Amino acid sequence: MEIESHAEDLASDLGVDKTEVKEDLENLLAYSVPIDEAKQSLRRKYGGGDGDGSAPSATAIHDITTESGSATVTVTVLTVGTRRIQYQGDDHVIREGAVADESGRISYTAWDDFDVEPGDTVTIGNASVREWEGKPELNIGEHTSVSVADETLSIPHEVGGDTLLRDLEPGDRGRNVEVQVLDVESRTIDGRDGKTDILSGVLGDETARLPFTDWDPHDAITDGASLRLENVYVREFRGVPSVNVSEFTEVSVLDDGVEPGGPTELPIRDAVDSGGVYDVALAGNIIEIRDGSGLIQRCPECGRVVQKGQCRQHGAVEGEDDLRVKAILDDGTGTVTVILDDELTEVVYGGDVDDAREQARDAMDQSVVADTIADELVGYEYRVRGHLSVDDFGSNLEATEFERSQDDPAERANALLEEAQP
Repeated sequence: MEIESHAEDLASDLGVDKTEVKEDLENLLAYSVPIDEAKQSLRRKYGGGDGDGSAPSATAIHDITTESGSATVTVTVLTVGTRRIQYQGDDHVIREGAVADESGRISYTAWDDFDVEPGDTVTIGNASVREWEGKPELNIGEHTSVSVADETLSIPHEVGGDTLLRDLEPGDRGRNVEVQVLDVESRTIDGRDGKTDILSGVLGDETARLPFTDWDPHDAITDGASLRLENVYVREFRGVPSVNVSEFTEVSVLDDGVEPGGPTELPIRDAVDSGGVYDVALAGNIIEIRDGSGLIQRCPECGRVVQKGQCRQHGAVEGEDDLRVKAILDDGTGTVTVILDDELTEVVYGGDVDDAREQARDAMDQSVVADTIADELVGYEYRVRGHLSVDDFGSNLEATEFERSQDDPAERANALLEEAQP
């Protein structure tokens, strides 16, 4: 049956205007609400009941899936954030965050007034369920009811937005952090409304360091400032969480300074299993220098590595010489590809691009530069600090520090053996 027919039947049963019913029905279907549930929702809205005279039953969060269509839940509000987004060409100010019951936790987006605070226990009726980053999310719209619940829930989740940087995850909304600004720069980008000024850099606390972007530059965000940022949201950037500051973020200067910690030190296996870590320190042996190391050529337009005079984006180009190392680091628990930029490569190679170009010309073979680097690195243990990203193509650590390890390999081996024993 087409929407027109459904709307006509509903309008006839409920004694209301067909055009209005059709518009409401189309809105619900646009949020992927199943047709039967959409019709029941409209019967409740216009006072016609839900078809069987009973109120919708509450659903445990654990039982909500991306196929649920809609749900009624009784939950405790964990976080509440505010953000401006563009949807179908229009600006919307939304409320967003997470709620929980005894069975689990779920994120939400509220498109209309959502006058609640963290710690409130409410019943959310007839919220549509959509898939967001592979997980179900509650959408609270004009056909959703929100009422204070009489009961108190015992939930295994912390109420409120305060958190540490190491505990942030992509998708978090309405979070509060206390940090020091470790690096900041102003940039102009091509935004949806044209040229847009933003701030970007690195934040740190005692537990971690993460990149950030301030989409509405705040004067207080300066190098070395210790700040409290209330109502930030988190996206994934190159495989790691990235803190996003908006016009709705409250930025205040802290009286007591925040002391940032050093890099997170992890075994390679744990670092890779985490899915990506910003500012991590790994130690292991260089076991191989990969192809694409040594003297390479880059596209003058985009900086990508040129293969046989061809750039993947710009086609045939005259490549510019550069230095790079792609090395396999192994600590016995796993491996990662360590990428050294031109400056770090010059240190391990013992020369610059001109020296590499001369060596390749004398040997009439560009690969001799990579061979020289391999002789210097392979078989030795190194400590590497940098930013780890993990994707379908593997695990890559963009190094910021690279130095020969002073640790005793025998002690490390004994520690691994002790860890492996039951």
